[in-house]
Amino acid sequence: MTACTLVGCTSKSAMENKDSRKEAAKKDGDYSFAFLTNTLNNTFQSSMNEKFEELCKDEGYEYTCFDPDYDLNTQLSQLSDAANQEFDAVFVIPVDSAGIRQGLQELNDAGVKVINVDTAVIEDDRDLVETVIGTNAYQAGELVGEQMVRDYPDGARIAVLDFPSNESCVDRVDGFFSGLGDNKSKFDIEAQQDGKAALDDSMKLAEDIIQANPDIDAFFCINDPSALGAAAAIQAANKTGEIGVYSIDASPDGKAALIDGSFTAVACQVPLGIAETAVESAVSLMKGDTIEKEIWLDSHLVSVDEAKETKDKWQ
Repeated sequence: MTACTLVGCTSKSAMENKDSRKEAAKKDGDYSFAFLTNTLNNTFQSSMNEKFEELCKDEGYEYTCFDPDYDLNTQLSQLSDAANQEFDAVFVIPVDSAGIRQGLQELNDAGVKVINVDTAVIEDDRDLVETVIGTNAYQAGELVGEQMVRDYPDGARIAVLDFPSNESCVDRVDGFFSGLGDNKSKFDIEAQQDGKAALDDSMKLAEDIIQANPDIDAFFCINDPSALGAAAAIQAANKTGEIGVYSIDASPDGKAALIDGSFTAVACQVPLGIAETAVESAVSLMKGDTIEKEIWLDSHLVSVDEAKETKDKWQ
Protein backbone atom coordinates (compact mmCIF):
# COMPACT_ATOMS: atom_id res chain seq x y z
CA MET A 1 0.00 0.00 0.00
CA THR A 2 1.49 3.35 -1.01
CA ALA A 3 0.67 6.38 1.10
CA CYS A 4 0.86 9.73 -0.66
CA THR A 5 -0.34 13.33 -0.56
CA LEU A 6 -0.80 15.82 -3.43
CA VAL A 7 1.32 18.90 -2.80
CA GLY A 8 0.72 22.16 -4.69
CA CYS A 9 2.52 25.51 -4.90
CA THR A 10 2.71 27.48 -1.67
CA SER A 11 3.51 31.16 -1.12
CA LYS A 12 6.41 32.28 1.07
CA SER A 13 4.11 33.69 3.77
CA ALA A 14 2.04 30.51 3.78
CA MET A 15 5.20 28.45 4.17
CA GLU A 16 6.30 30.63 7.11
CA ASN A 17 2.91 30.19 8.79
CA LYS A 18 3.10 26.45 8.17
CA ASP A 19 6.56 26.31 9.76
CA SER A 20 5.26 28.24 12.79
CA ARG A 21 2.35 25.84 13.22
CA LYS A 22 4.69 22.88 12.88
CA GLU A 23 7.03 24.29 15.53
CA ALA A 24 4.11 24.87 17.91
CA ALA A 25 2.90 21.33 17.35
CA LYS A 26 6.36 20.00 18.23
CA LYS A 27 6.33 21.91 21.50
CA ASP A 28 2.98 20.39 22.36
CA GLY A 29 4.20 16.87 21.51
CA ASP A 30 1.79 16.57 18.58
CA TYR A 31 4.25 14.73 16.34
CA SER A 32 3.80 13.00 13.00
CA PHE A 33 5.88 9.92 12.18
CA ALA A 34 6.08 7.52 9.24
CA PHE A 35 7.55 4.07 8.73
CA LEU A 36 9.10 3.52 5.30
CA THR A 37 9.66 -0.21 5.37
CA ASN A 38 11.12 -2.41 2.63
CA THR A 39 8.13 -4.78 2.73
CA LEU A 40 5.20 -5.77 4.91
CA ASN A 41 5.16 -9.25 3.42
CA ASN A 42 7.23 -10.54 6.32
CA THR A 43 6.28 -10.87 9.97
CA PHE A 44 9.47 -9.07 11.06
CA GLN A 45 8.50 -5.84 9.32
CA SER A 46 4.77 -6.21 9.91
CA SER A 47 5.37 -6.69 13.64
CA MET A 48 7.45 -3.50 13.65
CA ASN A 49 4.63 -1.67 11.89
CA GLU A 50 2.13 -2.89 14.47
CA LYS A 51 4.41 -1.79 17.32
CA PHE A 52 4.99 1.65 15.74
CA GLU A 53 1.24 2.04 15.28
CA GLU A 54 0.53 0.98 18.88
CA LEU A 55 3.15 3.30 20.37
CA CYS A 56 2.02 6.30 18.30
CA LYS A 57 -1.65 5.68 19.06
CA ASP A 58 -0.92 5.49 22.79
CA GLU A 59 0.85 8.87 22.70
CA GLY A 60 -1.48 10.57 20.22
CA TYR A 61 1.10 10.88 17.44
CA GLU A 62 0.10 10.77 13.78
CA TYR A 63 1.41 7.67 12.04
CA THR A 64 1.65 6.43 8.45
CA CYS A 65 3.24 3.33 6.93
CA PHE A 66 4.63 3.12 3.37
CA ASP A 67 5.14 -0.32 1.82
CA PRO A 68 7.19 -0.61 -1.43
CA ASP A 69 7.17 -4.43 -1.36
CA TYR A 70 10.91 -4.63 -2.07
CA ASP A 71 10.75 -2.32 -5.12
CA LEU A 72 13.49 0.32 -5.00
CA ASN A 73 11.84 2.75 -7.41
CA THR A 74 8.62 2.59 -5.40
CA GLN A 75 10.53 3.27 -2.20
CA LEU A 76 12.29 6.27 -3.75
CA SER A 77 8.87 7.63 -4.73
CA GLN A 78 7.58 7.03 -1.21
CA LEU A 79 10.60 8.78 0.32
CA SER A 80 9.79 11.77 -1.88
CA ASP A 81 6.13 11.62 -0.80
CA ALA A 82 7.19 11.54 2.85
CA ALA A 83 9.42 14.60 2.30
CA ASN A 84 6.49 16.48 0.72
CA GLN A 85 4.21 15.56 3.61
CA GLU A 86 6.77 17.01 6.04
CA PHE A 87 6.61 14.37 8.74
CA ASP A 88 8.55 15.25 11.87
CA ALA A 89 10.56 12.03 11.62
CA VAL A 90 10.58 8.85 9.56
CA PHE A 91 11.81 5.32 10.28
CA VAL A 92 13.45 3.81 7.19
CA ILE A 93 14.41 0.25 6.22
CA PRO A 94 16.13 0.53 2.82
CA VAL A 95 15.15 -1.80 -0.01
CA ASP A 96 18.74 -1.35 -1.19
CA SER A 97 21.28 -0.12 1.36
CA ALA A 98 23.24 1.67 -1.36
CA GLY A 99 20.34 2.87 -3.49
CA ILE A 100 18.29 5.41 -1.55
CA ARG A 101 20.57 8.44 -1.15
CA GLN A 102 18.34 10.54 -3.42
CA GLY A 103 15.32 9.92 -1.20
CA LEU A 104 17.29 10.51 1.99
CA GLN A 105 18.51 13.81 0.58
CA GLU A 106 14.93 14.90 -0.18
CA LEU A 107 13.92 14.16 3.40
CA ASN A 108 16.89 16.10 4.75
CA ASP A 109 16.12 19.05 2.47
CA ALA A 110 12.56 19.06 3.83
CA GLY A 111 13.81 19.08 7.42
CA VAL A 112 12.50 15.59 8.19
CA LYS A 113 14.55 13.63 10.73
CA VAL A 114 15.58 10.22 9.35
CA ILE A 115 16.02 7.25 11.68
CA ASN A 116 17.47 4.26 9.84
CA VAL A 117 16.15 1.02 11.37
CA ASP A 118 17.12 -2.65 11.05
CA THR A 119 19.22 -2.62 7.86
CA ALA A 120 21.84 0.11 7.75
CA VAL A 121 22.39 2.36 4.76
CA ILE A 122 25.94 2.40 3.41
CA GLU A 123 28.63 4.37 5.24
CA ASP A 124 28.67 7.08 2.57
CA ASP A 125 25.00 7.86 3.33
CA ARG A 126 25.24 7.91 7.12
CA ASP A 127 25.48 11.70 7.05
CA LEU A 128 21.83 11.77 5.94
CA VAL A 129 20.46 9.78 8.89
CA GLU A 130 20.27 10.78 12.55
CA THR A 131 21.00 7.28 13.80
CA VAL A 132 21.00 3.61 12.84
CA ILE A 133 19.01 1.34 15.17
CA GLY A 134 19.04 -2.42 14.79
CA THR A 135 19.80 -5.79 16.28
CA ASN A 136 23.50 -6.43 16.73
CA ALA A 137 23.70 -8.68 13.67
CA TYR A 138 27.37 -9.49 14.14
CA GLN A 139 26.74 -10.56 17.72
CA ALA A 140 23.81 -12.75 16.61
CA GLY A 141 26.00 -14.55 14.09
CA GLU A 142 28.78 -14.91 16.63
CA LEU A 143 26.42 -16.53 19.14
CA VAL A 144 25.32 -19.08 16.54
CA GLY A 145 28.91 -19.84 15.57
CA GLU A 146 29.85 -20.40 19.20
CA GLN A 147 26.89 -22.75 19.63
CA MET A 148 27.92 -24.73 16.56
CA VAL A 149 31.40 -25.18 18.05
CA ARG A 150 29.83 -26.49 21.25
CA ASP A 151 27.68 -28.90 19.24
CA TYR A 152 30.54 -30.01 16.98
CA PRO A 153 33.73 -29.69 19.05
CA ASP A 154 35.66 -31.82 16.57
CA GLY A 155 34.48 -29.78 13.59
CA ALA A 156 31.92 -30.48 10.87
CA ARG A 157 31.11 -30.23 7.20
CA ILE A 158 28.81 -27.23 6.85
CA ALA A 159 27.00 -25.11 4.29
CA VAL A 160 26.18 -21.40 4.54
CA LEU A 161 23.10 -19.84 2.96
CA ASP A 162 23.80 -16.12 2.93
CA PHE A 163 22.32 -12.94 1.42
CA PRO A 164 25.25 -10.74 0.32
CA SER A 165 23.16 -7.82 -0.96
CA ASN A 166 21.97 -7.03 2.59
CA GLU A 167 24.39 -5.32 4.99
CA SER A 168 22.84 -6.88 8.08
CA CYS A 169 23.09 -10.38 6.63
CA VAL A 170 26.74 -9.84 5.70
CA ASP A 171 27.36 -8.92 9.34
CA ARG A 172 25.61 -12.09 10.47
CA VAL A 173 27.86 -14.26 8.31
CA ASP A 174 30.99 -12.40 9.45
CA GLY A 175 29.90 -12.84 13.05
CA PHE A 176 29.23 -16.53 12.50
CA PHE A 177 32.73 -17.17 11.19
CA SER A 178 34.13 -15.15 14.10
CA GLY A 179 32.11 -17.31 16.49
CA LEU A 180 33.85 -20.44 15.18
CA GLY A 181 36.99 -18.86 16.62
CA ASP A 182 40.11 -21.00 16.89
CA ASN A 183 38.06 -24.01 15.78
CA LYS A 184 37.31 -22.50 12.37
CA SER A 185 39.92 -24.67 10.67
CA LYS A 186 38.00 -27.76 11.85
CA PHE A 187 34.92 -26.72 9.85
CA ASP A 188 34.87 -27.47 6.14
CA ILE A 189 32.68 -25.03 4.21
CA GLU A 190 31.24 -27.32 1.55
CA ALA A 191 29.10 -24.56 0.04
CA GLN A 192 28.30 -20.88 0.56
CA GLN A 193 25.46 -19.63 -1.62
CA ASP A 194 22.92 -16.82 -1.82
CA GLY A 195 19.60 -18.11 -0.49
CA LYS A 196 18.06 -14.65 -1.04
CA ALA A 197 16.68 -14.79 2.51
CA ALA A 198 13.76 -16.75 1.04
CA LEU A 199 12.31 -20.17 1.82
CA ASP A 200 11.83 -21.43 -1.75
CA ASP A 201 15.22 -20.29 -3.03
CA SER A 202 16.99 -21.68 0.01
CA MET A 203 15.15 -25.01 -0.16
CA LYS A 204 16.29 -25.57 -3.77
CA LEU A 205 19.88 -24.68 -2.93
CA ALA A 206 19.83 -26.91 0.15
CA GLU A 207 18.46 -29.82 -1.89
CA ASP A 208 21.33 -29.46 -4.35
CA ILE A 209 23.90 -29.11 -1.56
CA ILE A 210 22.66 -32.24 0.21
CA GLN A 211 22.69 -34.19 -3.03
CA ALA A 212 26.24 -33.09 -3.82
CA ASN A 213 27.42 -33.48 -0.20
CA PRO A 214 25.50 -36.38 1.39
CA ASP A 215 27.74 -36.24 4.47
CA ILE A 216 26.95 -32.58 5.24
CA ASP A 217 26.55 -32.03 8.99
CA ALA A 218 24.90 -28.63 9.32
CA PHE A 219 23.56 -25.49 7.65
CA PHE A 220 24.01 -21.94 8.86
CA CYS A 221 21.29 -19.69 7.43
CA ILE A 222 21.05 -15.92 7.78
CA ASN A 223 17.34 -15.85 8.66
CA ASP A 224 14.39 -18.07 9.51
CA PRO A 225 12.82 -18.24 6.01
CA SER A 226 16.16 -19.44 4.62
CA ALA A 227 16.58 -21.90 7.51
CA LEU A 228 13.03 -23.19 7.03
CA GLY A 229 13.92 -23.85 3.40
CA ALA A 230 16.98 -25.82 4.49
CA ALA A 231 14.90 -27.73 7.04
CA ALA A 232 12.36 -28.63 4.34
CA ALA A 233 15.14 -29.95 2.09
CA ILE A 234 16.56 -31.98 4.98
CA GLN A 235 13.13 -33.44 5.70
CA ALA A 236 12.66 -34.33 2.01
CA ALA A 237 15.99 -36.16 2.11
CA ASN A 238 14.87 -38.08 5.25
CA LYS A 239 17.74 -36.56 7.21
CA THR A 240 15.86 -34.63 9.91
CA GLY A 241 17.90 -34.91 13.10
CA GLU A 242 21.01 -35.88 11.14
CA ILE A 243 21.76 -32.41 9.73
CA GLY A 244 21.71 -29.40 12.03
CA VAL A 245 20.02 -26.12 11.11
CA TYR A 246 21.29 -22.89 12.68
CA SER A 247 19.40 -19.65 12.14
CA ILE A 248 18.99 -16.01 13.12
CA ASP A 249 15.56 -14.39 13.72
CA ALA A 250 13.51 -16.29 16.32
CA SER A 251 10.32 -15.43 14.46
CA PRO A 252 7.14 -17.27 15.48
CA ASP A 253 7.83 -19.79 12.68
CA GLY A 254 11.44 -20.09 13.77
CA LYS A 255 10.43 -20.72 17.37
CA ALA A 256 8.03 -23.42 16.22
CA ALA A 257 10.87 -25.05 14.28
CA LEU A 258 13.12 -24.92 17.35
CA ILE A 259 10.39 -26.52 19.45
CA ASP A 260 9.74 -29.37 17.00
CA GLY A 261 13.45 -30.00 16.43
CA SER A 262 13.69 -28.74 12.85
CA PHE A 263 16.12 -26.04 14.05
CA THR A 264 19.13 -26.80 16.20
CA ALA A 265 19.72 -23.25 17.41
CA VAL A 266 18.47 -19.75 16.68
CA ALA A 267 19.65 -16.32 17.80
CA CYS A 268 17.04 -13.60 18.01
CA GLN A 269 16.41 -10.37 16.22
CA VAL A 270 14.44 -7.77 18.19
CA PRO A 271 12.05 -5.87 15.88
CA LEU A 272 9.75 -4.79 18.72
CA GLY A 273 12.72 -3.48 20.66
CA ILE A 274 13.93 -1.62 17.56
CA ALA A 275 10.51 0.03 17.13
CA GLU A 276 10.36 1.09 20.77
CA THR A 277 13.89 2.52 20.68
CA ALA A 278 13.20 4.29 17.37
CA VAL A 279 10.13 6.10 18.72
CA GLU A 280 11.98 7.07 21.91
CA SER A 281 14.84 8.41 19.76
CA ALA A 282 12.48 10.35 17.49
CA VAL A 283 10.82 12.04 20.46
CA SER A 284 14.24 12.90 21.89
CA LEU A 285 15.17 14.54 18.59
CA MET A 286 11.92 16.51 18.59
CA LYS A 287 12.80 17.83 22.02
CA GLY A 288 16.22 18.93 20.83
CA ASP A 289 18.18 16.21 22.61
CA THR A 290 21.15 14.47 21.05
CA ILE A 291 21.11 10.72 20.42
CA GLU A 292 23.78 8.15 19.64
CA LYS A 293 24.76 7.78 15.99
CA GLU A 294 24.45 3.99 16.19
CA ILE A 295 22.29 1.93 18.56
CA TRP A 296 22.71 -1.84 18.36
CA LEU A 297 20.39 -3.91 20.54
CA ASP A 298 21.64 -7.17 22.00
CA SER A 299 20.77 -10.56 20.56
CA HIS A 300 20.72 -13.84 22.47
CA LEU A 301 20.27 -17.53 21.77
CA VAL A 302 16.65 -18.54 22.28
CA SER A 303 16.12 -21.62 24.43
CA VAL A 304 13.35 -24.12 23.77
CA ASP A 305 11.64 -22.99 26.99
CA GLU A 306 11.72 -19.35 25.88
CA ALA A 307 10.41 -20.35 22.47
CA LYS A 308 7.47 -22.14 24.07
CA GLU A 309 6.67 -19.14 26.28
CA THR A 310 6.80 -16.64 23.38
CA LYS A 311 6.02 -18.87 20.40
CA ASP A 312 3.51 -16.53 18.76
CA LYS A 313 5.55 -13.37 19.20
CA TRP A 314 8.70 -11.59 18.15
CA GLN A 315 10.79 -9.83 20.77
